[in-house]
Amino acid sequence: MSSDTLKQAPAPSSLRLVMTLAIAGLVSGIAIIGIYESTLPTITANKARELREAVFKVLPGVSRMQALVYRDGRIQAVTEPEKDEPVVYGGYDEAGDFVGYAMPGAGPGFQDTIALLYGYMPRERQVVGMEILESRETPGLGDKIYKDAEFVAEFSALSVEPEIVTVKKGTGAQPNEVDAITGATISAKAVVRIINETHVAWAEQLPAPGTEPPLAGESTDDGATP
Repeated sequence: MSSDTLKQAPAPSSLRLVMTLAIAGLVSGIAIIGIYESTLPTITANKARELREAVFKVLPGVSRMQALVYRDGRIQAVTEPEKDEPVVYGGYDEAGDFVGYAMPGAGPGFQDTIALLYGYMPRERQVVGMEILESRETPGLGDKIYKDAEFVAEFSALSVEPEIVTVKKGTGAQPNEVDAITGATISAKAVVRIINETHVAWAEQLPAPGTEPPLAGESTDDGATP
C-alpha cells in the first residue's frame, strides 16, 4: 500500500469547529425558548391557582379575593400589579364583605430564600394562617416549617403586638410567641422574621379597620360602584 493511501484526512480547522458549536448552540437556544414560551401559560396559570388556594387557606371564611397595592397614598384594588410592585391580597366572604389580608413575604432562611403567605386580621391584629410558598430548607429538618403541623398551627391565632417572637420549644405561653422547631431553629426564626418585617413594611400603608377597599364590582354603601 502506498504512503499516499495511508495518509489521513486533514483535521477539521478551528473555524469549522467554532461554527459547528455556534450552530448547535443556536439550535439549542431556539429550542429552549420555544419550550419555555409554549409552557409559560400553563406555568402562569398553575402559579395563579396555587396562590388563590393559599389565600383561601390562610384566611378562613374567604371565598373571593383581589390584588391590592399602595398607590397615590392609599391602598387600592388593581387587576394586575405592575412588575415588582409590592402587593397584598384582600380576602372577602361570599357576601363580598372584607375578611382580612393575605400578605406575601420573603427572606433568607438557612439554605435559601423562603417565600410565604400569611393571613392577617387587622381588627384583631392577629396572624390567622401561614403557608410556605417556596423553600429549599434542609429535608428532614428545615422543611419542618411546612411539614410540622404543630408549628404551622401556631400561626392560626398569633398576635403581632408588640411583635412575634420565637421561644424554645414547649415554653411558648404568650399570644405573640411561637415555639421553635428542634433541629430547625434557624428556619423557624426566619419564618417569624419574615412575617415581622412584612408587617412593619405594610403597617403604615394599610387603611384603618373598617375602611378597606370594597371588592371590585361590588356596590358601596351609597350605591355607587367603585
